[in-house]
Amino acid sequence: MYKKLELKNGLRVILVPQPGNLAATVLVLVSTGSKYEKKELNGISHFLEHLCFKGTTKRPKASMISEELDALGAEYNAFTGEEYTGYYAKAEVRHTDKILELVSDLYVNPVFDGAEMEKEKGVIIEELNMYEDTPMRKVQETFTELLYGDQPAGWPIGGHAENIRRMTREDIINYRKLHYVANSTVVVVAGGFDEKDIVKKIEAHFTNVLVGEKGQKVATKDEQAKPKVQLQFKETDQTHIVLGVRAYKLSDERKYALEVLATVLGGGMSSRLFQKVRDELGAAYYVKADASAHTDHGYFEISAGLDHKKLKIVIEALLGEMKRLATEEVKDGEWKKVQNLLAGRTVLGLETSDALAGYYGGQEVLERKAATPEEELKKIMAVTPKEVLAVAKDIFKQEKLNLAMIGPYKDASEFEKILKF
Repeated sequence: MYKKLELKNGLRVILVPQPGNLAATVLVLVSTGSKYEKKELNGISHFLEHLCFKGTTKRPKASMISEELDALGAEYNAFTGEEYTGYYAKAEVRHTDKILELVSDLYVNPVFDGAEMEKEKGVIIEELNMYEDTPMRKVQETFTELLYGDQPAGWPIGGHAENIRRMTREDIINYRKLHYVANSTVVVVAGGFDEKDIVKKIEAHFTNVLVGEKGQKVATKDEQAKPKVQLQFKETDQTHIVLGVRAYKLSDERKYALEVLATVLGGGMSSRLFQKVRDELGAAYYVKADASAHTDHGYFEISAGLDHKKLKIVIEALLGEMKRLATEEVKDGEWKKVQNLLAGRTVLGLETSDALAGYYGGQEVLERKAATPEEELKKIMAVTPKEVLAVAKDIFKQEKLNLAMIGPYKDASEFEKILKF
């Protein structure tokens, strides 16, 4: 069981002990990301995440943090999402105190050296270029842009090169002051660590964390009246697509039925989509289904990399499987398999200290509460075939369809014609 407490400055602490685990993870999460940005500063959350590793008051040289973490044999990184940013390190339990000190240092005491900032702009821009050259990933950005358009939920997390080039040190400092504050920060320690005095150590290391009123994000406009297609022309060896619909936000209990629905369609090599698209049509190497839930919106998507010649056949097959779920209940044999698959993957996915830290911390930073894996499993296993059918009928409607594509195509109209049930 996890333990949660709040320090006097508003910082939240979550402890997830795993007796016998030889590793421990320290994760710091803050509730800010691309959805908290202004258009002219789109990409600043991700840029700030990079810059925290480029020197602190205690370790002013960019290499010092990485050298110390490498010397501990640690795994470490940071990540930026739409609604939160994270910094973590994982090491042998004997190094727990040290990785706590290191992660807290880069979070609390970054210096934002001007020369390092200018160099890192080049690194960020090359990262953006890498994503542009990775259509399997880029098509996900194309899909969210199609869904949400010119608002934070539709902007790329990394921003655009022109934004990065013109960002100043003052922009970074002001953004950090607005969002990297104690009451929006969660510190998670998970694994086989020694619980004695761990809270006192966290309190000491985060004494100088900023305290203030947290900046807020604008509400996402989530509306659609007709099917939509967005193409990005690129000479590729396969077409990458995301076919999806608007769905449910985090607080909607129907998210559990949607998770089961996604598993029926795209969970595992025996799933309906894998069998249809890969085994029967021989049209793809990867095909999968996922549900994404955020604080004020959500969506369901099917993604695949396809043989150009079989593109339309596959899109029609995907639509057919979606319609089938909206008209027929999943039968007993398949239902039991899907429940066991989902339960097994949930449990196996939480074996490690970093997975547990992300599981509890992610819930806390978004919802200020956390369910245990047992509680989540109970809700998943309580879903019925009737509930999945009801969810499929609700979301799989022609006017809700969206198709994002990257490949050698310029005319969207030919795909709009087949985007129907």
